[in-house]
Amino acid sequence: MKYFNYLAAVTLTVLLFLSGCDTTNLHELNENPTVAEDIDPGFILAYTQLQVSGERYENWRTQLIYQSTMIQHLATTAGYWAGDKYTYDSAYSAALWDRAFTNYIKELVTLVDITDPTVEGQEEFVNYHAIARIWKVVAFQRVTDIYGDIPYFNAGKGFSERDFFPAYDPQSEIYMDMLNELEEAAGLLTSSATNPGNQDLIYGGDIEQWRRYAYSMMLRLGLRMVKVDPAAAQEWVQKAIAGGVMTSNADISYVQHTDGPEGINKNGIGEVFLWNGTAFTNDDSSLLSKTLVDWMTEHNDPRLEKLSWVANGGPAQGLPNGLDVASLANYDPDYVKDDYSRVEPRFVLNESPMVFQTYAEVEFMVAEAIERGWATGSAAEHYNAGVRAAMELYSIYDPAVEVASADIDAYLAANPYNSANGLEMIGEQYWMVTFLNWYETYANWRRTGYPELVPVDYPGNQSDGQIPRRLIYPTSEASNNPEGYQAAISRQGPDRFTTRMWWDVAQ
Repeated sequence: MKYFNYLAAVTLTVLLFLSGCDTTNLHELNENPTVAEDIDPGFILAYTQLQVSGERYENWRTQLIYQSTMIQHLATTAGYWAGDKYTYDSAYSAALWDRAFTNYIKELVTLVDITDPTVEGQEEFVNYHAIARIWKVVAFQRVTDIYGDIPYFNAGKGFSERDFFPAYDPQSEIYMDMLNELEEAAGLLTSSATNPGNQDLIYGGDIEQWRRYAYSMMLRLGLRMVKVDPAAAQEWVQKAIAGGVMTSNADISYVQHTDGPEGINKNGIGEVFLWNGTAFTNDDSSLLSKTLVDWMTEHNDPRLEKLSWVANGGPAQGLPNGLDVASLANYDPDYVKDDYSRVEPRFVLNESPMVFQTYAEVEFMVAEAIERGWATGSAAEHYNAGVRAAMELYSIYDPAVEVASADIDAYLAANPYNSANGLEMIGEQYWMVTFLNWYETYANWRRTGYPELVPVDYPGNQSDGQIPRRLIYPTSEASNNPEGYQAAISRQGPDRFTTRMWWDVAQ
């Protein structure tokens, strides 16, 4: 089999990670791919699942500092939390790019190649191959939705093909290929071949759950195109629903992290907060945004008492976005941080799950498809199922934050679905359910415009007082890959926060 020699370095890293050993010499190992043979690719699959979940580095910078605050789930006065005030930090803006293209993209591309069932001797790996292709879409979708045009078709081939500076591909072509990848991967999955079992950290090798996940991702990507290519969006949405999407919270895509032994095993967001049992000991800069707390209060949402932790024991209280220390003194002269809402620690522990897609999101997307006339059924029923699933999913974090069924019933009765403003209601609930998965919160808000967030206009912001539409490419790209970089900005527009990517058409 062709893969075992040139993948040996990566595989050895996985084995070291799984045993809690040091992996600092990965780059040297990659230059000498003669270490071992006949290594199970399931190890590589597990490692890339953890890598896409991410470590503290990119979760801190991309998820928390930028996306959580731009989307007004969290707020802070700390100046280095650049997203709260739409300022530019080159290293923070580049964090996801740096992690993706120097780590898991190349390993996922290689994993897809080395499990190709059309190659003689690799037929038994058809399920590994299909799962790797689905997971590669998950990884690339995050990156392209943050930056727009990116290296895609030739990305991750620096070692195998010595292509160290691949071309940037148009996002329109990336999306079409990702959708095709999902369709083909779903068709390849089979119960007649071996599966990764517990080396698959998401579904434990359950082939039918992976198939539902593939179609659920197809539904997400299809709807992402609704503003730029509604005909293609409709085609792919209908194909996804017909293929069979998630059917319950048992289908939620997430990695259940552990508290060690290494950083890769831990939840990257949990590592940022670093709860010690009484306080957050690493970065305690953020509070729940006033936008979020006010929305939940207005709707009498039972999740608020689960999500909010007020150290002084008072009622939930959110902090407005866009304040610094001076303006905070004007806003609340008697400010005491412990009177405001932090994230409940049970949601952000080292061992907390990292969620990639939920059944609730799928129900909201089906409800939207029905409202658009692209699917049959009752939008209200799917909306209600989505709300219920969104509230029930808190139990995966800790039984103590589970929302009681009676409280869900009361919420639905008090907030009935109204088709006249159905897309707005769906968009707001989607914004709420994706708390902690800010890649998706930020992307879907740009697609739908819901909820209608009021931007901050902090002095010196670098987005003309508007919520950024993307993050900026790494500064090194202009010099390291000038041809690819220049082609991208020629197609897409200036490398600025305000430039809209292909699917984010202004309406």
